[in-house]
Amino acid sequence: MQSNTKTQLGIFAALAVLMAATRYNHFGTATALADASLAVFFLAGLFLARSPRLALAAFTLLLVEAAVTDYYVTRYQGVSDWCMTPAYWFLIPTYASLWLGGRWFGLREAKRWTDLGLLAAAAWLSSTVAFVISNVSFYLFSGRYAAVSAAEYAASLPQYYLPYLMGCVTYVAVAASV
Repeated sequence: MQSNTKTQLGIFAALAVLMAATRYNHFGTATALADASLAVFFLAGLFLARSPRLALAAFTLLLVEAAVTDYYVTRYQGVSDWCMTPAYWFLIPTYASLWLGGRWFGLREAKRWTDLGLLAAAAWLSSTVAFVISNVSFYLFSGRYAAVSAAEYAASLPQYYLPYLMGCVTYVAVAASV
């Protein structure tokens, strides 16, 4: 096995462990890290971009891991199943937007410090697209907001945007600094 392939498999394994260890706590607390799932998909796209088959396999396996983890924590660990609605399927395009954003940056020949700004922009844009997809789909398909107008729902979203964004961007920043 090539050294590069071993390295990429090691990166994938580390990302999978990070997601498994943090997925149960969306925003984090003083004693638990915030959910790294968004960043994991972005970083998988970023670090595995040069190996298309591995990148696609990693994306698929991470989707399966997310679903199995969610099933386990809601069924056996007492975590709320509030988000387990028909809108849950929209996590696929949500995570795909992050993975594609990471992949887009990962295919660049980024070797200068100034490229960190482009990395930050890619992480921000991917996270924002993911936020929009997940929230619009939850509003439309979860069945939880039938009595709430779109304007009322949209007005409630800004309070969630920054924590959603910061969790992902923080993990990406840590990975970039390593």
